[in-house]
Amino acid sequence: MEKFTTLQSRAIPLHIENVDTDQIIPARFLKATDRKGFGDNVFRDWRYHKDGTANSDFVLNNSKYSGSILVAGDNFGCGSSREHAAWAITDYGFKVVVSSFFADIFKGNALNNGLLPVQVSKQFLSDLFQQLESNPYTELEVNLENQTISVENSDLSEDFEIDAYKKTCMINGYDDIDYLVNNKEQIEAFEAQKIY
Repeated sequence: MEKFTTLQSRAIPLHIENVDTDQIIPARFLKATDRKGFGDNVFRDWRYHKDGTANSDFVLNNSKYSGSILVAGDNFGCGSSREHAAWAITDYGFKVVVSSFFADIFKGNALNNGLLPVQVSKQFLSDLFQQLESNPYTELEVNLENQTISVENSDLSEDFEIDAYKKTCMINGYDDIDYLVNNKEQIEAFEAQKIY
């Protein structure tokens, strides 16, 4: 995984609540086992009409918005446990998803795939949506080491929680196996002390 410490980026507001994993990546696109290519179909049924033409009303097709931060409504990633949802979001280019609540399985899948879920208060999320809608060029800063998210040139800022182990993994670019390999010497030293 790619290391994550601080990200400064514009953001895309997806002001929709209860976005489930089938809306993130529809089931008909789950045939591949390679993580690449899923971004082409992220939010497919919202991004495109049935005839395949782009839906100009959907925010990802709005040229005013860009960036590697997705700001989503409450209860993001609910529904089925498909890991492909995290794959699709990261393959599209997002590094952070901000919401006031994440489904537990989605949150775990996101962290395991280098996508940082930043859970904020409902008030902060509401303020963030207002800021992005009034100025699409707004930049956000997500600082994982300090566990803060802030809006550039404003007083809008908030702390967020993250599991200490997952924080260490993201900062170092580790998946679970990388973490174990990195601690091989300590594991071997501990094992050498055991009396059987």
